[in-house]
Amino acid sequence: EPARTAALARPVPAKPAQAAAPAAPLSVPPVAPANPPEPPSPIAEPLNAANGTIRRDLEIVNDVLTTWRTNFPGRGNPVGENREITAALTGDNPLKYRFIRHDHPAVNAQGELCDRWGTPFRFHQISGDDMEIRSAGPDRRFGTADDAVLTPGGAGVR
Repeated sequence: EPARTAALARPVPAKPAQAAAPAAPLSVPPVAPANPPEPPSPIAEPLNAANGTIRRDLEIVNDVLTTWRTNFPGRGNPVGENREITAALTGDNPLKYRFIRHDHPAVNAQGELCDRWGTPFRFHQISGDDMEIRSAGPDRRFGTADDAVLTPGGAGVR
């Protein structure tokens, strides 16, 4: 019997491992984001329209700024140079809301909001809630007679 027990106690050599077949890739359905981005506001769509006027364009930009202040009460207008203001209006803001499409024709390759002649608007912060908006006009030079300016607070466009 001891020989039989010894025979049973011997380890059995392991079979050589065979390569496992590659696992099929998992098919995971795409997951929609928890909060899909809001579509951009339509307020700025008519900006620089062929049938528009510079007066109407300045009013549209002012309307966009008014909408900004409505969405960010107590914070005033977006601040900075044209590029920073445009970035905020195209979605670089706490709500990630696009008041203007980043690919709107009025936004140039440098990320600046431009008038109908392709010149970046100039923004002058008058107060937290008031922003003067200036277009260089058709001659594309600031400080000449054809400049158009919207000054909020009753002054309107001149």
